[in-house]
Amino acid sequence: MRELSLPPLVPKIRSGGLADSVYAIAEETPDLVQFSRREDCPRATRWLPVTALGFRNEVLALAKGLMADGVGPGDRVAVMSRTRYEWTLFAYALWSLGAQLVPIHPTASAEQVHWILSDTRASAVVVEHAEEAMTVGAICGALPGLRRIWQFDHGCVAELCTLGRGIPEELVHRQRAQVSPDAAATITYTAGTTGRPRGCVITHANLAFECDTLLEGRRELLAGTGEPPSVLAFLPPAHIYGLMVQVSCQRHGVRVGHQPDTGSAHLLSALASFRPTFLFAVPYLFERIYRTARRAAEREGRAETFDHAVDVAVRYAGAVERRALGRGPGPGPALRLQHALHDRSVYARLRDALGGRVRYAVSVGSPLSREVGLLFHGAGVTVHDGYGLTETAAAVTGHPAGRPKFGTVGRPLPGCSVRIAEDGEIWVRGHNVFAGYLDDRRATEEVFRGGWLATGDIGHLDEDGYLHLTGRKRDTIVTSGGRSVSPVQLEERLRAHPLISRCVVVGDNRPFVVALITLDAEALDHWQRLHFPHPVEPRVAARRPELQEEIQRAVSRANAAVSRSESIRAFRVLPGDFTVQEGLLTPSLNVRRAAVVQAYAAEIAELYAQ
Repeated sequence: MRELSLPPLVPKIRSGGLADSVYAIAEETPDLVQFSRREDCPRATRWLPVTALGFRNEVLALAKGLMADGVGPGDRVAVMSRTRYEWTLFAYALWSLGAQLVPIHPTASAEQVHWILSDTRASAVVVEHAEEAMTVGAICGALPGLRRIWQFDHGCVAELCTLGRGIPEELVHRQRAQVSPDAAATITYTAGTTGRPRGCVITHANLAFECDTLLEGRRELLAGTGEPPSVLAFLPPAHIYGLMVQVSCQRHGVRVGHQPDTGSAHLLSALASFRPTFLFAVPYLFERIYRTARRAAEREGRAETFDHAVDVAVRYAGAVERRALGRGPGPGPALRLQHALHDRSVYARLRDALGGRVRYAVSVGSPLSREVGLLFHGAGVTVHDGYGLTETAAAVTGHPAGRPKFGTVGRPLPGCSVRIAEDGEIWVRGHNVFAGYLDDRRATEEVFRGGWLATGDIGHLDEDGYLHLTGRKRDTIVTSGGRSVSPVQLEERLRAHPLISRCVVVGDNRPFVVALITLDAEALDHWQRLHFPHPVEPRVAARRPELQEEIQRAVSRANAAVSRSESIRAFRVLPGDFTVQEGLLTPSLNVRRAAVVQAYAAEIAELYAQ
């Protein structure tokens, strides 16, 4: 199959903008709880409700304050903060005035911040803490158009609301009424895995179509019968996926809680106290939960039982998947019995790690491995995988409700199309495809092919119309012997090992392929305690022969899937993991391949010298 299109479920909005839903919902259902806040302490277990009417009033008051401070239609205002209630509040206040949102990740470097603020000609920026304020302050002298810096933890929201008290509400409504669906809602920058990030102009219509399509097709998955739907938002809204989650929930009456700290302990604690009914996440979260549960079972002496339960879950989910696709009868009686026996002791623990109420989830950002997808499906949490770009306002494909096919990123969303070009590149189109790169006509023309957006990703559609990703055009390695190698398969197989956190396969213009490997800190600590009486720091542990042998076994298993000329001949275990702060991961936790290769050039050279 080379091309597949699905008819739309929702129409493209013909008038107004994203802020209109705030006022419409407050008018129709003023008592609907749209948000829950932990205002006094970010790690408190008590969540305080914010109704639709209360949110509307706060948005309107902030919009009046922004207007009083000179923000108007078409102005670009940057928000540099973690995921928090005030972020969402600012976004809707800006949209109420016809202003454009410019999200910036809080860990962005001064150079990256300068580029985004200068490229967008932003007139103002709001930051979260003094650290971000210092970053902006260090470069604001070179930004003559930047006239305001606000700070969340200095009470800027309250100050602006006070400033705007004398502004008539009608002035805000008048500006909101002038917003066109085709006007820019946000200038969101690409993750920049290679090269300088580009500003994607995403319109109100793009984002509305994306959000309405996603939830319209999955409304029955959001919560159990009679249960109000809720989502814990922890993905960075500086990334289009995180922004899409918050807009989707607001437009469709799904209660949202904000979790700024995404460290494992803090995130799991927030999931336990908020208890969402649906989850938007990235593959890393599900992999982390599985590995944590496996280590806990090993400590308790239940590793064998846990591994058997995982095997049963995978086989059970595979049988259910084949039945849904019309290729089998489903799990047999013996498998159903084994599955039921493991539910309370093993599967319930995995569900409890997500708060206990999640039965369906969406994973986007990078492909979820088939094994992890089957495991969670068998454990009672169906994770629908999807695929998208900043340029497509998040997802453009996803698993249909009731018919997931694990190991794929689903079929085109309703109203979207996927085509596989002659060279295997994935092309897409739909009402969610962006308006173009900011002030860069040449770059925009380069990615469009007769109305199709060329994604730069390589893949294929199977006989059922499900999309399989196999790599990036620019990531394809060509060895000095002329052999083309797609690193994705090797990297995914290596990351399946409990000790391995990240992997980058290298080999362009080299005689063979090598790998840089990072370790999961918690898994490494657990492994050391099992094998040695006194654990040592990761830098020292990485050189232990026993660890090198363990990783070599993982490399050998990964090499079994490819030819000799594509196999990894040498590897280096790095002393620490890649981080967003170092610029080695994108905000959505994808590896910046070029940045890693540059940062570890000396280690790569040593591997080839050996």
